[in-house]
Parts: sequence; structure tokens; C-alpha cells
Amino acid sequence: MSKGVYNFKISQLGEAKIPSPIKLSTKHGNFISNYVHDNEFVRFNIDIYDNVLEEQAEAYNSNFIEKAGPREKIYFDPTNVHAAICSCGGVCPGINDVIRSIVLCLWNRYGVRHISGIRFGYQGLLPENEFEPIQLTPEIVENIHKTGGTFLSSSRGGGTRTSDIVDSLEKMNINMFFVIGGDGTQKGSLAIANEVEKRGLKISVIAIPKTIDNDFIMIQKSFGFDTAVAKAIDAVVTATNEARSFPNGIGLVKLMGRESGFIAVHTTLASHEADFCLIPEIPFDMDGEKGFLRQLEKKLAEQHHAVIVTAEGAGQEHLMATGQKDASGNVKLGDIGIYLKDRIEQYFKEKNNPVSLKYVDPSYVIRASVANAADAIYCERLGTNAVHAAMAGRTKMLIGLVHNKYVHIPIELVVAARNKIKPEESLWRDVLESTGQPILMVNDPEKIISKYKEEHKC
Repeated sequence: MSKGVYNFKISQLGEAKIPSPIKLSTKHGNFISNYVHDNEFVRFNIDIYDNVLEEQAEAYNSNFIEKAGPREKIYFDPTNVHAAICSCGGVCPGINDVIRSIVLCLWNRYGVRHISGIRFGYQGLLPENEFEPIQLTPEIVENIHKTGGTFLSSSRGGGTRTSDIVDSLEKMNINMFFVIGGDGTQKGSLAIANEVEKRGLKISVIAIPKTIDNDFIMIQKSFGFDTAVAKAIDAVVTATNEARSFPNGIGLVKLMGRESGFIAVHTTLASHEADFCLIPEIPFDMDGEKGFLRQLEKKLAEQHHAVIVTAEGAGQEHLMATGQKDASGNVKLGDIGIYLKDRIEQYFKEKNNPVSLKYVDPSYVIRASVANAADAIYCERLGTNAVHAAMAGRTKMLIGLVHNKYVHIPIELVVAARNKIKPEESLWRDVLESTGQPILMVNDPEKIISKYKEEHKC
């Protein structure tokens, strides 16, 4: 495969031959929405660089992504469909909106009457747990979007027991499996889809991108992210009010973001309050003339208060590595929030320059929130497009948004890497302009730059 050229071909269970029960149009000018045809695509690469025709011409001209939406011919007979829905991993705003959307589209648009809600994520498909599924109907899901968390309950782990999970799907006669989850969950869904294919089963596996950190590659955003930023702004405003109310007041806010600092960055930009934004992608020293503590001291001398926003994965190089992993396989992080709080208070105490530090960690308040308007709309459309894809026999794919178009993307591509803040691109540049913090808070920048060039082959 040439550099920058991706295989966006979507797997299908077979030829779609059944007329869709959704009566749309094949013509224009009649006020009726049209079916999406299999020859409708969205271009992945839209930026044009000076060298695109020389070095990236194939990537620019080849990367077309299949558009999502209802097809005129479908693969499954709705009267014989048994669909299943599960949500895995941590809770996130919008999960219930997605569940509701899937159920209503299956029931009202396609006439599907057998929909099972798998309880407690992948754990609900392991026989020893004996978690009975919930039979879902429009009446049951009608109001679930008004509460946070997940109506089906969630869990971590279990996704590696692929054979057992597929055994359960086969035993239940499931032929559509909708999986709501993040990177680890969707690596599990890909393994499940591959095992389904290996066994020759006709089960459509459709992924819906749920990660509050917004770290899926290929797509614009995962659901829950907009709500997370909106709620995080409230925490920053609170910390700012506290900081401004005392001499040498410091507001410290820790937000989600294990490997990617998108929530911290967007919250910093949207709140207009932060003086420092610390993220996993940008290393920093604590001590020394150019280190973080000295820069914080300068900021306090200048304006007598300061606000710090940090992602949970920032500064892990300063903490004792645990070497432990959670049930999802994620490395257990050290608590950067508590570490910063203790180091800051110790630093200024030794300087005989007392500070008033207020530490705010709103993580679980945010995770369990009800989706805001932007996320509610996104979740509604993700759910309906997931159903359209499954009914058309698509599988091993994720529904996502690319250039504001809903598309089908192979799960394999989406879980190949994590989306991260790029230090040299405009988003981080705008954060630096907003906070006024130094480009690098390190005492030996050449060492950091050299390491970055080596890792990214610059």
C-alpha cells in the first residue's frame, strides 16, 4: 500500500436483494429523501499541499469512504432479524441516546421486533455470568436519553474471550451486533467480527465510536466529547473564581485524557481562563529555570493568580510507574492532579511564598452527565446510520463523521493508532496563544526536539 493510501473497502455479508421497507426516493425534486447508493463516497484527503501531485497524488485521488445511510435494497429480512446492543468501558454522555436511536430505527423504520440489550458489556455474553439480556422496545427506551450513564450497564474486560462471545451470539441467533465503545472495545469487536467471518456466520458487527477522550483516528470526533468540554468549562470557571478570590490563588483542574489531550485543549480554548494547559503529548520539567514551577511562579508574580488545566495522562514521566493494567488492558496512570497539587504547595512553602490552591477533579461528574444538544444530535444520527448499515449487510465497520458526512469506515483502520494533539499544528499553536505559556517548559529543549524528530521520523 502506498504512503497515505488506505483501504476503505467495507466488508459485506452478501448481496443485498431485499427491497427496503423504508420508502424513499431515487429522484430529485419531490421533497422525499433519497436512498444512498453504493457508489456515493466522501473523499478522505481534502487538504492540498505543494507536493500533492508529486508525492501524494495517489493518496489524494484514491482515498474514498463509503457514505452512510439507507439503501434501496437490504440484506436482512426484518421479520427474521434478532439484533443485539451492548455498551462497554467507562460511561460517557450520550450512550443512552445511541441505544434509543438504534432501537427506534430498527423498530419503527424496519419493523424489527426482536432486539436484545446485552447487560454489562462483553461480560453479559460470557455464560458464567448469567446476565439475562433485556428485551428492548420503543416504550422501554423512550425516556432513557434523559438520564446519564448507560441503561444497559457497562463493564471492562471480557472482550478478549472472542470464541465464548461468538458462541453466545450464535446460541442467541443474533444476526446484528451493535457495539458501543472506545478503542479497546472496538479492538474486541473487530476480533469478534473476524471470528464470525471465520465460522461463516451471517452476523453484522457494527461499531459506534464512544470515547470521551476523542482519540479515534480517521473520524472527526467520538460522541460525548462536546458534552465533556461543556461540563469541563464549568469546572474551570469555578477554579478561576476561587483563584481570583485569594492572594496567590491557584486553580488546578484535572480532566480526562489518558494519551490524548483533546478535552484539556478544547476546554482551555473555550474557557479563556487557563494560564497553563498540560497534556500527554507535550513533556515538561517540574524544576529548573525553564520548568513548570518557575513559570507558574512568574505568572503569580505578574497577575497574582493562576489557573492550570491538566489532562490525566500529562506528566506521567514524573510519577512512579505502576506497571499495572485495568480490566480493559489500559495502563493504570499515576494521579497527576494530586502530584501537581503537592509539588506546587511544597515549592511555594519552601520559597516562603504561601499560595491558596484549590484542586478540582470533575471527571466522573462529567462522564455520567446527560448529553448536551450537540452530542444528542450526533448520537441520534450515529444510531440510525448504524442500523441502515447493518440492514444492508455491512460488517466489520464503524459509523463516523468525516468532513461533516456520515460514513462507513473499517474498524481495522480506526483502531490502528490513537489520535493525538500534534505539537506543530494550529490547534496547539492556538492553545499557546490563549494561555501565554512557553512553547516548551523544559530545561534542555534540544533533547526533547531530537527525541520527537526520531519518533516521528522528521
